Parts: sequence; C-alpha cells; structure tokens
Amino acid sequence: MKKNIAPSLLAANFFDLSSQMKLLKEGNIEILHLDVMDGMFVPSISFGMPVISSLRKSVDFFFDVHMMVENPERYIEDFYKSGANGITIHFESCKHIDRTISQIKSFGLRSGISINPATPVSFLQNIMSEVDMVLIMSVNPGFGGQKFIPYSIDKIKELSKMRAERNQKFLIQVDGGVDVNNIKSLSDAGVDEFVAGSSVFKGDILNNIKALNDALGEA
Repeated sequence: MKKNIAPSLLAANFFDLSSQMKLLKEGNIEILHLDVMDGMFVPSISFGMPVISSLRKSVDFFFDVHMMVENPERYIEDFYKSGANGITIHFESCKHIDRTISQIKSFGLRSGISINPATPVSFLQNIMSEVDMVLIMSVNPGFGGQKFIPYSIDKIKELSKMRAERNQKFLIQVDGGVDVNNIKSLSDAGVDEFVAGSSVFKGDILNNIKALNDALGEA
C-alpha cells in the first residue's frame, strides 16, 4: 500500500495559498489536511467552510477535514457541501460517535475517528470496525509546530496490531511533529498517512516533500 504525506494547511502562508497549492501539486501531493478548530474543543480558532469552499474551486486534492470541534455532528453536512472528501471527528468531542460516523458515511465521505495523546487506543475497540481511518494525535491538538510525543509510537503499534488481529482495513494516520527524523519509524509502526505541517511548509516546499519521501522510502 502506498504511503501518503498529507500537508496540513494550518502551517501554510495564508497570504500566498495559491502558489503553495501549485507547489504541493508539483510535489505529487494527493491529500490536503484541513484542521478545523472552534476555540472550544481546542484553544485556537482556525478556519471553516468559506475557506474550504474557496479552495475546492481551485484544487483537486483529497480534502481531509479534521474537526477539532465540540459536537461535530452539527456541521457534517455543511463540510460535505463545502467540498470535504473525508471527515475525522474526535472521540473526546462527540457524545454519539456511532451515529455521527454513520452521518459522515451517509454523504459518501471517508469516515475517521481521532484520539488525543492521553486517550487509550482500547477506547476505539467497538468503533474501529465502522471507520475508514483512525488518527492518532502525536501532539496535543490546537497548535501547530509542537514536538512529537514519543509514546505515540507505542499507541500506533498497538493500533496496528489490533487492526491485523481483527483483519480490518482502516487506515492509520498520525498528526503532530512528523518530520524526516521520525517518519520512517512511524511507517514501520504501521502508519499509512502522515500529516505534516511545518516540515512541509517551512522553507522550500518541494525540497521538504522530497526529503520526507526520501526518509520514508517512497521517492
């Protein structure tokens, strides 16, 4: 299975999005990770439907919408209409997870569930058969540029083992502090998609993408 780098728009220069999107395309990026923050589930506020709708008119990436939002079920349809291809909700932010996952799938979107660093993987054992992707947060959500939390590797290995033992097909995604120094070990642990913010957008974007792919062994 091909491994994918998913640049996080949160780390981009919003004054110059158009040229940066062209560079991502030139670097053969397929997935754009869109961190939606509401200032309640996490301290920060990022962007919402208008930004995503505008981007959707100009680029054809897979829009991976990561909802760091309280009661995300309120906005599923709105993000679908804005151009999302996949929506990930947080285990910690949603009272009725099964129903919300079903809602996401009803629009034909890729369904994802995410857990914060301190949330055990075992909490997902009843829902993982219903989702297309599980996102392991390797930093505390809410801010870009944080350092990778080392014990995230153990959580990824545990999740990968559960996936294999249950013969399930969900993707494993990691978000937070991903760079050239840890991307190979994350891949070896079982990660399929790597959300990368600063390590893509800080400096030369094309060189950064190449360095990540080289480290990953996907050049």
